Amino acid sequence: MIETAPITEKAVIVGLINQDQDERQAKEYLDELEFLADTAGAQVLKKFTQKLDIPNKATFVGPGKLDEINQYIKVVEADTVIFDDELTPTQLRNIERELECKILDRTNLILDIFAKRAKTAHAKTQVELAQYQYLLPRLTRMWTHLERQRGGIGMRGPGETQIETDRRIILDKISRLKTQLVKIDKQKATQRKNRGKMVRVALVGYTNVGKSTIMNMMAKSEVFAENKLFATLDTTVRKVVIGNLPFFLADTVGFIRKLPHGLVESFKSTLDEVREADILLHIVDISHPGFEEQIETVDSTLEEIGAGDKPAFYIFNKIDAFTYEEKEEDDLSPRTKDNFTLEEWKGSWMAKSNTPALFISAKEKTNIEEFKIELYEKVKGIHSQRFPYNDYLYDSDWTQGIQE
Repeated sequence: MIETAPITEKAVIVGLINQDQDERQAKEYLDELEFLADTAGAQVLKKFTQKLDIPNKATFVGPGKLDEINQYIKVVEADTVIFDDELTPTQLRNIERELECKILDRTNLILDIFAKRAKTAHAKTQVELAQYQYLLPRLTRMWTHLERQRGGIGMRGPGETQIETDRRIILDKISRLKTQLVKIDKQKATQRKNRGKMVRVALVGYTNVGKSTIMNMMAKSEVFAENKLFATLDTTVRKVVIGNLPFFLADTVGFIRKLPHGLVESFKSTLDEVREADILLHIVDISHPGFEEQIETVDSTLEEIGAGDKPAFYIFNKIDAFTYEEKEEDDLSPRTKDNFTLEEWKGSWMAKSNTPALFISAKEKTNIEEFKIELYEKVKGIHSQRFPYNDYLYDSDWTQGIQE
């Protein structure tokens, strides 16, 4: 049997500059979209942006910009055009008619990555449900795809045969998938109940901030971790012991800006580990230039799933990769956040926040013992309330030995 390498699709990506996202943000969002495309297996040839107050109702970008994109993709023979926002069915249909190639939006791309990453029956069911819910209002567009028998990025999963695009059948599938998820949710709830009263800690954060690396370090496990978006899709729970104090540690799916609401809905059962956790460790990649916005995205998603009031503390990871722009002595322009040193960040809002903050490098094992001591004290506080007669568990010699 001859194995052939998968063909890399050639893609261009498109975004808008408007009152909701300035030029800097638009660039950052397109960089992230490029990373998503790379994770899905595409090579991005060019990024297009346009200043528009609101997206064009018919074609998302203006006619002139669409013509510019059309001319470019014909020259380079691009396979796919990816838009940074969710397109309406009308926009999808019109753009596809003009460009005559595969058109994806951010939602479709994320769903495709999730379909590729899903390994367990639970994850596959959740992704399939989100895919069908996305497909339902776009049936007329899917007919044209099926006539051309396209495959590749964005075409995995449901909708591969014409009969599956029938509205009644899809609604029936959605209903059955929801029933399946209810059964799986009950099984998961039983598993969580069987863990008893032991303290539960959940790692949360933006995608690709190092949650799985921290999980592997703490639990001495082998959770899949790589420099790709959504490397972890299924929640992993491990029993961890610090000193001689046991607790459960959960590694959860990462969040991302503009995360499709349908996907959040579908993955609510996976995120039960977050909702039922006693402590949230909010992992942040401090080396990322937009880490503050990533924090806001995670916080708003936690609110959306009903976990916004959980005790949490920030773990600023990847300090080994942190960089800043040093100003020249004769540069009289105002200092920006790009000029902040790590020490200045430590003394900023992070020091004044009610949420404790630690700065570590999981990769280089920097400040890990301090991290363990802080986590030990947090877990101990909850554990001592639940098990008031278990004082013998608390190993004061362990923390003193580290601090010395």
